[in-house]
Amino acid sequence: MLHDETRPRFWRDDRLPFIEARSVGDGRQVCYAAHAHACFSIGAITAGGCHYRNGDVRMRIGAGSLVLMNPQVVHACNPIAGQPWAYLMLYVEAAWLGERQRALGLCEDGTFQPLAAIHLDDPALYDALLQLHARLLDAQVSAQAKAAATEAFFTRLLLTQATCPAIERSGQCEQAAALIATQGTSALSLDTLCTAAGLSPSQLIRDFRRHYGLTPHAYLINRRVQHGQHLLRQGLSLADAALSAGFADQAHFQRAFKKHLAATPGQYRAAQSTNR
Repeated sequence: MLHDETRPRFWRDDRLPFIEARSVGDGRQVCYAAHAHACFSIGAITAGGCHYRNGDVRMRIGAGSLVLMNPQVVHACNPIAGQPWAYLMLYVEAAWLGERQRALGLCEDGTFQPLAAIHLDDPALYDALLQLHARLLDAQVSAQAKAAATEAFFTRLLLTQATCPAIERSGQCEQAAALIATQGTSALSLDTLCTAAGLSPSQLIRDFRRHYGLTPHAYLINRRVQHGQHLLRQGLSLADAALSAGFADQAHFQRAFKKHLAATPGQYRAAQSTNR
């Protein structure tokens, strides 16, 4: 059966829980809302071009470009007026990368230090990413060899790319964000968040958007989608993941998931059955 190039392809392996991959061969209908991941993301545009947003930066990028997204930084890549484009992505646990940085002497405590670059035109690194992606998806390559190739690539990346200071955020906004992080699967009203932050609704929405790139409600939904992803990786059913992540039902989860990740929860979860 021929693969539908418009459908996302996900790869995961239980033996390498710190990394997963995604690719899309025809991204003309693949549209993302502004969103963020708990992990570090790096991708390659393999054909065509797209609109790229990362934080406050907006640009057009084309084939041969690399994109880098630090954890919890709002970003999106979307088609240019329906023009064909294709891409692949790797998503890597920040804790795993932090341990690599510590081992390389780039940080002291293993806490991931964000990378300064958000876009690179580096043909050698681009080719290396494509080779790693192909190796990860190759069923003939052992898990040990895949792990070694992954460590070699990210060692190269970490040694060649500068880090940047962590983003300083408003202490009041952080109180609201912390509440979402710890209680986001429960009902949280704007009034509750305002009380936590000590701000009026208009102040909180304005400051939250400035510091996090999203409104408090959008940030809450994004966090719930992240949690839903985690639950799907653990093998929960779509219905159980939806309710446990704080969505009213599976339909709400489906809509939010697809809006943020340009794929359905079912498409995302299906990758697990190919790796066991």
